[in-house]
Amino acid sequence: MSMKHDQSFDPEELDGYRRKIEEIVPLIRAHADEAERNARLSQEVAEAMARAGLYRVAAPRSLGGGETHPFTQIGVIEQVASADGSAGWNLMIGIETTGILGSALAHERAEAMYADPLLIIAGALNPKGTAEAMDGGYRVSGQWPFASGCHNCQYFWGQCIVHENGERVHDEQGQVKLLEVVVPAADFEIVETWDVAGLRGSGSHDIAVRDLFVPADMTTGATRQPSVERGPLFRVPLYTRLAYNKVGVATGIARAAIDHFRDLASAKTPRGSRSLLNERVDAQLAMANAEATLRSARAFVFEAVGELWETVVAGDRPSLEQRAMVQLACSHATSAAVNAVGHIHAAAGASANFRDNPLERCFRDVQVVRQQIMASPQWIRSAGRVLLGLDSDSFIL
Repeated sequence: MSMKHDQSFDPEELDGYRRKIEEIVPLIRAHADEAERNARLSQEVAEAMARAGLYRVAAPRSLGGGETHPFTQIGVIEQVASADGSAGWNLMIGIETTGILGSALAHERAEAMYADPLLIIAGALNPKGTAEAMDGGYRVSGQWPFASGCHNCQYFWGQCIVHENGERVHDEQGQVKLLEVVVPAADFEIVETWDVAGLRGSGSHDIAVRDLFVPADMTTGATRQPSVERGPLFRVPLYTRLAYNKVGVATGIARAAIDHFRDLASAKTPRGSRSLLNERVDAQLAMANAEATLRSARAFVFEAVGELWETVVAGDRPSLEQRAMVQLACSHATSAAVNAVGHIHAAAGASANFRDNPLERCFRDVQVVRQQIMASPQWIRSAGRVLLGLDSDSFIL
């Protein structure tokens, strides 16, 4: 696979990843029903994605990662999500955690972890743990929800509130002090809470840790050393990175749904009709609206992300307006993907309600992406405030 490693988008690089994904798509599809039944991604699929280097597309090159352009990351996630939404979601989380942790953890520790070619990291960066400061590290307890892929990972990366002598530690601004801990799989418990409808196969269960000592060099945030990474990817604002890859899951699922509808419409004769579904006006309009809705929203994401990327590559700091535009594009795109699937799901008729119809799973899965906080429609108004010249009223802008 050709890897130029420059700072512009390289279609050949994405094509190289696509060829690798094509080789494992049959495996992903073959295990999708199993993942749905067991509420977890199959280990075979997780390891196949790891062997193909998919979890590392955003990891530092200094650790054997791809450090790829955001467009490549989105494209990789889209292709896997179009084969199975849950696999695409797990890959997206793995790409984010593996990429961001690699630039945040003490470099010697990171080198040792990333030496494993099958490395998979789960993460839940919400402060559901407590970290009591002590000599050489922290005593950690907590339970973190939504730890996607926790059954497949070797490490978990979770956020905590720092305590000293049983009291929360605050910074100079009066905010609680946060840090993240990296915990090996042998030291955490999986609490199987993920009993859901959409993205059921992602296995986004809880992870629990009780009175575990975590050495300081296995933490990030409050004790983090300055990153040794200087590439543009590691200068992209954190919340921007956590938004644009969510889009890849939503657009990948929506693309699969459109393709499934095309196949259904070319084969199904609706009850009371002598013509195929694809000859009905409502089906034609649904198909056209779904394509227009999805493609226009996706193009907006690529335009906004591309402009911000150019700013970062030039060595400048993205403006608040640029960040707001990316967030607007991403939040809009997840809703657009839901709407695109809705168009064709309605036009498919009763067939789309049966569990053996792939449209039924796409309809359930795509809803969940829109509900994830980093690409939620709740930020559309916040972006509008910024674009009107007002201060942001959200933590992500």
